[in-house]
Amino acid sequence: MNNLTGITKSGFTYSISEKNLNNYELVEVLGEMESNPLLLPKVLRLLLGNDQTEKLKNHLRDDDGVISTEKITNELQDIFQAQARLKK
Repeated sequence: MNNLTGITKSGFTYSISEKNLNNYELVEVLGEMESNPLLLPKVLRLLLGNDQTEKLKNHLRDDDGVISTEKITNELQDIFQAQARLKK
């Protein structure tokens, strides 16, 4: 299986297995996220796996140890936009 690799606008480097991208449970959770934004952590773990999710969180953590929800949402959008461009 191939991996989708890239770098987000903030400089986070990722590699996502096609298996993760084609995971039906990811699609289910993405569909539910509109009505329940608290599913964001589950989306990240289904997409990136545990290790990369922790790396992303540490990448975005500010000096006070806080991870901005807006920043992590932007990272996820960057990843999905890159994936959409690659499919074209």
